[in-house]
Amino acid sequence: MDSGQMIAERLKALIEDRGTNNRAVALAAGMGPTGVRDIISRKTRNPTYANLLKIADVLGVDVQEITGGHRERPSIAIAGKVGAGARVPVFDTYEKGDGPQVECPPGLSPHNIVAVEIEGDSMEPVYSAGDLLFYTRWSDGSVPSEAVGKRCVCECEEGLGWVKVVRPGRDHGTFDLHSFNDQTPTMYGVRLKWAAPIKLHWPAELARKV
Repeated sequence: MDSGQMIAERLKALIEDRGTNNRAVALAAGMGPTGVRDIISRKTRNPTYANLLKIADVLGVDVQEITGGHRERPSIAIAGKVGAGARVPVFDTYEKGDGPQVECPPGLSPHNIVAVEIEGDSMEPVYSAGDLLFYTRWSDGSVPSEAVGKRCVCECEEGLGWVKVVRPGRDHGTFDLHSFNDQTPTMYGVRLKWAAPIKLHWPAELARKV
């Protein structure tokens, strides 16, 4: 029996033992309504360790009662793609906890961390196409003070994702977005939905998608 099948069977038994159902557990764990059902049916063959932790918390058990002592390496969700010079539509929309995943880099906690993938070559030589940037996304509608003057992942009011150095704009509530090379002009007076400082840059060749 592979680890995925073992997890599915243990999870099914725990849910039945507690007299609840797949949907209720999934929603309580902050997942999409079919999240637990998909794990049990094997539609999701490699559930993330982060989701298994949340499910275990809902069921009131240690996660190893679900994994059978097999500790999966934590993974982080890839929210979508961003650009610097190109107009890249903002992050793909996935059910919470679903979508592409990448193994959590050593030394980085997976808690409340997401990643975006660089698209295009407008950030060379700092970042290259396929590289991953990791950041903490605490809330919408905010540009925290620690983001100002830093390299950030951000979303403008047009719904486009950018990687820029964020600086205060001339008018209240606006920001100037500075690029990483001389080929891409500064964007002045931009209103942002949110901005988050980059915690880690991982070159494409080091990333292992799961």
